[in-house]
Amino acid sequence: MTTILDGKALAAKTDENTKIEIQDLADRGIIPGLVVILVGHDEASQLYVRNKDKRARKMGIHSVVRNLPETITEEELIQIIHSYNADPTINAILVQLPLPAHINEFHVTTAIAPQKDADGFHPVNLGKLIVNRTEQTPIACTPAGIMKFFKAYHISLDGKKAVVVGRSTIVGKPMAALLVNANATVTIAHSHTKKLSELTQEADILVVAVGVAHFIKAVDVKNGAVVIDVGMDRDAQHKLVGDVDFDEVKNKAAYITPVPRGVGPMTISMLMAQTVSLTKWSSEQNG
Repeated sequence: MTTILDGKALAAKTDENTKIEIQDLADRGIIPGLVVILVGHDEASQLYVRNKDKRARKMGIHSVVRNLPETITEEELIQIIHSYNADPTINAILVQLPLPAHINEFHVTTAIAPQKDADGFHPVNLGKLIVNRTEQTPIACTPAGIMKFFKAYHISLDGKKAVVVGRSTIVGKPMAALLVNANATVTIAHSHTKKLSELTQEADILVVAVGVAHFIKAVDVKNGAVVIDVGMDRDAQHKLVGDVDFDEVKNKAAYITPVPRGVGPMTISMLMAQTVSLTKWSSEQNG
């Protein structure tokens, strides 16, 4: 029987634990501060930012949304980031991706102070993840949320064969590192991978993050696999679907995340939790 991994329920439980930490900080006169910087008017990005802001405010986090015009220069954006690096009321900085084509994403990511890196994308933090030295280190929120699924549902990773389809810095690469650190044997597949289906058919753990609706079919999945769908796509009827054909694959998988109510809610919950962690780490360092 297939187990549906309920991201909404797990996110609610995660948020309850985060609220306790927020209250503990509040009792000491500390309010976690998160700024989300949005450049331009991408509809999907605006929706994500609204959801993040709503969740943060509801939980007692000081939330700032900085809307910037698409015409802003890279230099101007970096100056704004530096101002938040120096702002003691802000503990976590997130720049919503994607950015306009004229702005270099790497330059922007590296402008964020590593100790305020809400997304865990700074090269310093990614480097710590690779060498498995992640004490007081932020980790990309989506992969971190996926690891919570494995823990909550008692899914063992030790010695398992894992395939990550997608090699982005947002999901694929940090996900692979987390799986390696958990003693899985990991393959990263991407657009240049030959005979992809043969690889995915061998996976005990399959994580899919390619941004193509229903990219993975039942034929691509091993019986009894754990299938994690990171996709947030729209089908021909404009319905929200994932990278995995859920209706097909659920009959073969032992565990599977739905879309919606799967990975998405956990990504936002991990952002809230990480904002609180960054705040705690900062307060400890500052005495």
